[in-house]
Amino acid sequence: MRILLLPILLLAAIASALPAAADQTDARLKGLFARLQSTQSANEAKQLEAGIWQLWLENKDQQVARKVAAGVVAMNQGALKTALAIFDDVVKQAPNYAEGWNKRASVYYMMDAYDKSLSDVARTLALEPRHFGALSGLSLIYQELGDDAKALKALEKVQALHPLMPGLGERIDALREQVEGKAI
Repeated sequence: MRILLLPILLLAAIASALPAAADQTDARLKGLFARLQSTQSANEAKQLEAGIWQLWLENKDQQVARKVAAGVVAMNQGALKTALAIFDDVVKQAPNYAEGWNKRASVYYMMDAYDKSLSDVARTLALEPRHFGALSGLSLIYQELGDDAKALKALEKVQALHPLMPGLGERIDALREQVEGKAI
């Protein structure tokens, strides 16, 4: 989750500048995910990923969208207590908004509060089972907790959703080596 915070910040800024009308329930996501799973082009996958993140970040409530953007800025500046307070407000104000839970999970992860991060990732995935960002974060949490087998399972789910995610193959290979090495 610590990975790629700058692109997320940029997407949050873009999302807050656009008319917010989407979230994880946006009908356009189905087509984007279908294309993401079938493309053979890394460039196209990157564009599709950006489009998915844009929709995930949008919210019909402009106040929520502004809070998310402010929370991402606080995260990127290392102001984790401020970011946590902002995302606490977001999940209270919009409890069915997956990205609010995902962002708070990210903050908890950065604060080494893995149990709380796991809980928020679970809520994110309950709202948006295709959330490859949350699944990737789940893998990082399990690695921190020393459970490489669960970390690998999470990344295999990411691979089914986003096969060309940068660095994913290497992460999976490294975890497989760890898991298989422990089984011997």
